[in-house]
Amino acid sequence: MHMEDRFNKIHAEDIPDNVFKLIGKDWMLITAGNKDEYNMMTASWGTAGVLWKKPVIFTFVRPQRYTYEFMEQNARFSVSFFEEKHREILNICGTTSGRDLNKMNIDGLTPMVTPADTVSFREARLVLECRKIYFDDIDPAFFQVFDLETIYPTRDYHRFYVGEIVGAWQKK
Repeated sequence: MHMEDRFNKIHAEDIPDNVFKLIGKDWMLITAGNKDEYNMMTASWGTAGVLWKKPVIFTFVRPQRYTYEFMEQNARFSVSFFEEKHREILNICGTTSGRDLNKMNIDGLTPMVTPADTVSFREARLVLECRKIYFDDIDPAFFQVFDLETIYPTRDYHRFYVGEIVGAWQKK
């Protein structure tokens, strides 16, 4: 199946959703790897906008997450958004490690390779193909507001990835 059979290519700035709802309430599935080996995780925080005149998305992954290895090894990743009926799948992908469950075989998710050679899923309603353009680790010295002892009791600070959105696809 070609992505064009199921999705329309749109400009990132034409995404019809409210990005706050899209990321914070609907959740996103971050996927990295290739068609033969990949992993994904659900995230409910991040951001999207414009950086260096490019449409971008910021994703955050803790180093102990299995997806972290795939994010580190690959130059591209995808961020996919789903309808509410897929919430249980997103729960599984957010609470179960790919080390303990082969997420490539989750019922209800059909993998597909995007034109930018990332992995996403036929069931998604919106897919963002991303090229890593920057990453860094959260530095606790720069937090001004949050209680880091509560958020990071083991000091396992997230790495954040800035992905240039090189393709945006909306389900037909």
